[in-house]
Amino acid sequence: MIKTIELGRVVRANAGREKGHLFLIVGIISDEYVLIADGEKRKLAAPKKKKIKHLDFKPEVMAGIANKILEEKKVFDAEIKSALYALKQSEEQTKGDLELV
Repeated sequence: MIKTIELGRVVRANAGREKGHLFLIVGIISDEYVLIADGEKRKLAAPKKKKIKHLDFKPEVMAGIANKILEEKKVFDAEIKSALYALKQSEEQTKGDLELV
């Protein structure tokens, strides 16, 4: 399992009321905590502080969004929302293809 803590890393919450939802790491607080946002319920203006042990790390990294955060450029919630939506659609498509086999 990938446990690289980096900006733009896609994660899935495995605890709390957000369990099962995809998020993007938008801030790193320490070795134990990160800030996550999904652009919809958790916006960049008020990201969720989450323990790393309560997250499943996905292999995908949204490098474009991560670079914007690092360069302190404006990142829109819609960018995060659409990137995560596309990833979720891709996962569902792959899952559907596997069930057909």
